Amino acid sequence: MQVEYHEFYSFRLNRMMEFKSYGHAGKPMIVFPSSGGRFFEYEDFGMIDACEAFIESGLIRVYTPDSIDNETWFNEGAWPGDRARRHNAYDLYIVEELMPFIRAHSGYSGRMIATGCSMGAYHSANFFFRHPDVFDTVIALSGIYDARFFVGESLGDPDVYLNSPVDYLANLEDSRYLEAYRRGNIIICTGQGDWEADSVRDTKALEEVLNSKGIPAWVDYWGYDVNHDWPWWRVQMPYFLGKLHEQGKL
Repeated sequence: MQVEYHEFYSFRLNRMMEFKSYGHAGKPMIVFPSSGGRFFEYEDFGMIDACEAFIESGLIRVYTPDSIDNETWFNEGAWPGDRARRHNAYDLYIVEELMPFIRAHSGYSGRMIATGCSMGAYHSANFFFRHPDVFDTVIALSGIYDARFFVGESLGDPDVYLNSPVDYLANLEDSRYLEAYRRGNIIICTGQGDWEADSVRDTKALEEVLNSKGIPAWVDYWGYDVNHDWPWWRVQMPYFLGKLHEQGKL
């Protein structure tokens, strides 16, 4: 497998940002780390190995950016609005700095896949819904989709509100966004075992919002033995990639 380490200075974040890429061809898949995770987490927890068949066959090319969660949603010493605004700088890094690099590096001009587990699922869903011009597919595993989980009842700050998918989607009326979502591939999955209660709650809330907007989505609840942990995500990820491949969407 072709594996590369990359880094460049982000002017949006005013710091060096590291990431890795895996594969030689295919649809780019951007993987957001779990809570405060690093760019090498997906490899360290065996997820690259779990997706190896799709990478080696040239169906996907995986990019694993770093997170800055400890400066944003988990920075409990900062006001909620300031956390959200720091996240917005990360948003600009991904869309305005990392994406052009990925397009040049991969030679791929179409829209991409966003994915992640736990906190990475939040990021992947939020990026998909905020940027349907960049992403046409999301695979979110065991995620949180309500910003209240991070900052409590602080949705009066517009930057917090605009990073809370269950809230901004519920009020969204822009047909350009809604039609883009309806044409996309939305996969939201959670187990129902240990440590999945928050994810089950938010997955149900997101499912209700999507249904109310007429947005098709595959919302999948796995069994009560399926825990919020890497061994199950290593099963889920190749399963969903396989289903996308069967449908000709990779």
